[in-house]
Amino acid sequence: TLIIGTFPIDTTKTRLQIQGQILDKNHAALKYRGMVDCFLKIGRQEGVAALYSGIWPAVLRQATYGTIKFGTYYSLKRIIIENNNGKETVVVNLCCAVIAGAVSSAIATPTDVLKVRMQVQGTHGNVGLIDCFKDVYTHEGISGLWRGVSPTAQRAAVIAAVELPVYDFCKSRLIKTFGDNIANHFISSLFASFGSAIASTPIDVVRTRLMNQRKLKTSGGALPSHIYTSTANCFIQTFKNEGFWAFYKGFIPTLFRMGPWNIIFFITYEQLKKLY
Repeated sequence: TLIIGTFPIDTTKTRLQIQGQILDKNHAALKYRGMVDCFLKIGRQEGVAALYSGIWPAVLRQATYGTIKFGTYYSLKRIIIENNNGKETVVVNLCCAVIAGAVSSAIATPTDVLKVRMQVQGTHGNVGLIDCFKDVYTHEGISGLWRGVSPTAQRAAVIAAVELPVYDFCKSRLIKTFGDNIANHFISSLFASFGSAIASTPIDVVRTRLMNQRKLKTSGGALPSHIYTSTANCFIQTFKNEGFWAFYKGFIPTLFRMGPWNIIFFITYEQLKKLY
């Protein structure tokens, strides 16, 4: 339900992140002024259905990513604790979260690639999940499904590394004012969302741009000039051609999407912790 409710925000984030690429004539124009403007223009020009283009790979991603992430996290933690005389520390939990996030997101990258491609095309592309998969695989090979895997794993690791420390820091500072209750957990989770959005958005912009670019295996010659050759190259070209703030395109929708997820997660986590 939360995926369906927040997915249009994710669509606006993707559209904002790909626009203004000087080297890519297809996305050189700045069509949208912000999240709300993007939302309204997509709905008016392409229909409400365009806001949900890519919803099925997103659902598939959440199912695979979540399962692998938590399975990896608890398995790693159990192994480390068993070899550490049964001691569980914040550092151990943080390291396990970073590794689990990076591994699970890397494995689930094909669903992200399909989601981004479908979000960018909207209803104009009129492409379903299976057709999008066939198109990527046929023209770009199996590697096309793992386009942007490096920044995807890095983004997941950064989010995991930032969210928990920021949350714990804010929670400890707010205990004197609010106590260890839902109000504290709510405010702390908002700060955690803000911190992780600031840290991860630049990587997310690069990830989205790499996933959206087509690198045809049948091009028969030099690749088009707008193709980014690597994650580092995308960072450099984006900074050189668009400036520092280009790395924060889509920041507002990123924050709006992270917020509800983190609030629900941390409040649920704290209540379960009290029960057990």
